[in-house]
Amino acid sequence: MKKIQFLTLFIVAILFSSCNDTVVIENNSNNNNNEEPISGQFKKRVLIEDYTGTWCGNCTRVAYAIEQVKEETDNVVSVAIHNGNDPYHFEGIDPLKNLISPNNALALPVSRLNRVVVWTFPETSNIQQAVDLTGKNTGLGLAMNSSLVDNVVNLDVNVKFAQDYSDLKLVVYLLEDGLVYEQTNYTIYYDGEDHIADFVHNHVLRVSMTDILGENITDATTLGSTVTKSFSIPVPSNIENASNISFVAFVVGSDNKTINSRASHINENQEFEQNP
Repeated sequence: MKKIQFLTLFIVAILFSSCNDTVVIENNSNNNNNEEPISGQFKKRVLIEDYTGTWCGNCTRVAYAIEQVKEETDNVVSVAIHNGNDPYHFEGIDPLKNLISPNNALALPVSRLNRVVVWTFPETSNIQQAVDLTGKNTGLGLAMNSSLVDNVVNLDVNVKFAQDYSDLKLVVYLLEDGLVYEQTNYTIYYDGEDHIADFVHNHVLRVSMTDILGENITDATTLGSTVTKSFSIPVPSNIENASNISFVAFVVGSDNKTINSRASHINENQEFEQNP
């Protein structure tokens, strides 16, 4: 009996320690793709934040898994957040690291769905977990309009509400696609090449145009209201090709979990994805 009690206390202690070290929000999967669209609600996309590195040989597993998710659904918004000795290292990664893995080193690869949901390892065997976070009905939608004029990036992010919300934050990323650089590969994916000489790195985070953990939406977030946040910045110095700029915008709740997200290319004008 004493052995059983000791073992129980030991397991509880481990679980308590783990909860303090790493923020884990389990996926409450609820595949909404078979439900009927509700008039006035918005298409729901899943956000995948991929913490990665060109030096990280196992990170190709997550990259491949993201490609698989995109074969299943177009309701995917992906961001590659590079870290470490990497030409695309994102200097502002620490607040995210402290959010998803406090008190621990960020041992790559790491991926999160909707910012705080752990994508179950191995990600390539859990494609449905990401797909299940998409749907036809959610209470807010996003639409972006952007332009590139005289080396200045102009962006309007519009958020429209089909129900009442409170305590929301907006996150806006500027990304770059089409970056060609070698990628270390320890996996069977991409033909199992040890080093992929001309790997194309897409949706690479270059600049967070808001606080990376989000900026409070102070305007009305009630049924029928629309909020617009405007940005205008010179093309960042780390951008290799301004025509390959893209954006990701998403709204999080007080739990830091993404409610909805959307991606957009430079010089694109979007409409809301609202059900008729």
